[in-house]
Amino acid sequence: MRVFVLQPHANAYQLQRLDRPPLPLGPGQVRVRVRASSLNYRDLINQKNLAGRNVSGVIPLSDGAGEVLECAPDATRWKPGDRVAAIFFQSWLDGPFDLVYHKSDLGGTIDGMLADEVVLHENGLVAIPDYLSFEEAACLPCAAVTAWNALVTRGNLQPGANVLALGTGGVSVFALQIAAATGARPIVTSSSDDKLARASSLGAIAGVNYRTHPDWQNEVWRLTGKRGADHVVEVGGPGTLEKSLQSVAAGGQIALIGVLTGFGPSPVSLFPAVARNARLDGIYVGSRTHF
Repeated sequence: MRVFVLQPHANAYQLQRLDRPPLPLGPGQVRVRVRASSLNYRDLINQKNLAGRNVSGVIPLSDGAGEVLECAPDATRWKPGDRVAAIFFQSWLDGPFDLVYHKSDLGGTIDGMLADEVVLHENGLVAIPDYLSFEEAACLPCAAVTAWNALVTRGNLQPGANVLALGTGGVSVFALQIAAATGARPIVTSSSDDKLARASSLGAIAGVNYRTHPDWQNEVWRLTGKRGADHVVEVGGPGTLEKSLQSVAAGGQIALIGVLTGFGPSPVSLFPAVARNARLDGIYVGSRTHF
């Protein structure tokens, strides 16, 4: 079968295609024919070595979907032909997060989904509903689960709440769609008016072009009637946190998710969070139950 692995190249990694024999099934495992995979910014972080993580020889990509080909004798959750998607942390099935789950992240610590076939434990999969294609399902495990965990599980999202999604990447677009489906009021930022128009077609009540409005927190304040955002989907990191703190409503939530502006410290005052009794939640994907 074909697999792609990350191999050291200069100061980063490059993909190398290999042909390998199919892996044998261990206890509780199933073999899945991968029909579709998707990319996340996290995959670029690994490939470009932005976080200094050793992923040499690892099959990349956390996100993929396919059909079950074979089950070990003691694996009873699935049968051949079932349509499934993998979960990001293979060992985080339910309950609160534990640091031990970092040892089971697909495409990072353990091999991911960029292969013809993968062998995973039966507990590390979820069923794909009939109305989703393999391509659609393959886009869910990282970005969609992250947005759901941030807004619904941790954020207790309610109809009418103001939701600020930074940018139009995967997590932010899923947050926009979840907010719209919940009856909340999503606001999206982008440097592109065309992308803001697309966000509007997905249910955004307003968009802010941060090139036109570099102090975009003031526009958020205006658009929310000087209340602020009840939920901020903070995917930028140190370069955007200050404005996110100035955008959050009293008693609101900032979901700390991304590092699009880098991994360095954020040299800003956290006092706005104190003054507004706001909550900062660190979010790193979610469990099988969240999925």
